[in-house]
Amino acid sequence: MIVPIELAHTQNITYDITIDTLPQLTFDTNVVVVTNPTVSGYHLDTLLSHIKATKLNIVTIPDGEEYKTLETVESILNECFEHKLDRKSLLIAFGGGVIGDMTGFTASLYQRGIDFIQIPTTLLSQVDASVGGKTGVNNIYGKNLIGAFYQPKAVYIDPSFLETLPSREFAAGVAEIVKMAVMFDKSYFEFLQKADLKETETLKEVIRKSVELKAWVVNQDEKEAGIRAVLNYGHTFGHVVENETHYTTYLHGEAVAIGIVMANALAVELGMFTQKEADDVKALLEKASLPTEYTIKNVDEFYEHFFLDKKSAKGSIKFILPDGMGNHKIVSDIDESVVKNVLRSFGEVK
Repeated sequence: MIVPIELAHTQNITYDITIDTLPQLTFDTNVVVVTNPTVSGYHLDTLLSHIKATKLNIVTIPDGEEYKTLETVESILNECFEHKLDRKSLLIAFGGGVIGDMTGFTASLYQRGIDFIQIPTTLLSQVDASVGGKTGVNNIYGKNLIGAFYQPKAVYIDPSFLETLPSREFAAGVAEIVKMAVMFDKSYFEFLQKADLKETETLKEVIRKSVELKAWVVNQDEKEAGIRAVLNYGHTFGHVVENETHYTTYLHGEAVAIGIVMANALAVELGMFTQKEADDVKALLEKASLPTEYTIKNVDEFYEHFFLDKKSAKGSIKFILPDGMGNHKIVSDIDESVVKNVLRSFGEVK
């Protein structure tokens, strides 16, 4: 199946997201595959058997969110120069969201921009991170604060790569799936409550539905001027959790799951979401073995971190909140005392 991305409103860019067995790919140019030791150990031979190129090289970078830095991007750039890539050359991101974000960012920088394609190998990257052209790296101030909107030429999603995915990494992807359902589609949320994602056809259907929702959003708003910001539901809180724990305690999807619970608590406080709806979301996250508890040690410091979020503007924090199941609202100018009161409810071990 193919899900089209059509950014005609902005740059007249179109590309396809193919959800199927990885096809044979032929490139009449110099190609560099960017991956990490974990992915290459499981799947590099499979990938190489599906690629023909004028010249093909592999760049392996360390595995982990803590390596999502400008230093790593510079090391990829150096490899590109060593392999004499030119403006007609191509990068392939072969891995999860970290690989995809850094490869895309590198592609946007190398000689002011070369092509790249995404071949995601984690559930999180297949349903979310590989689609829509967000690229970037983290720094001491926060997550993805350095980056670019830079669209791939194509995305190839092969669900068979998920067969070797650790259960914790799989669960991290479920958080992004739940995010989509709560924000945009009540019936999809109800489907997920009953779904067995270990069943192959069900999983393919969930990937397809999530990608279609993401593509629908990106097609309307590539650079997050409006509705695309809704995809950050759970992320405003989750990014602070990641930053506080130095990107070493939680996988991104795990932090998002915690952030979703926090965002829901704020929505309940504001009367936008019922306690039952919040409990249903929490139960679905826990069904996937995702963390839903977090102890905020310093509420004031946690709150101040919000102002480093990319969605904040002119000293105002924007919160992405559910407005009933399947609906959303971007809310700003919430009284500081209300937000801090919600944060305090996470300040004690339950």
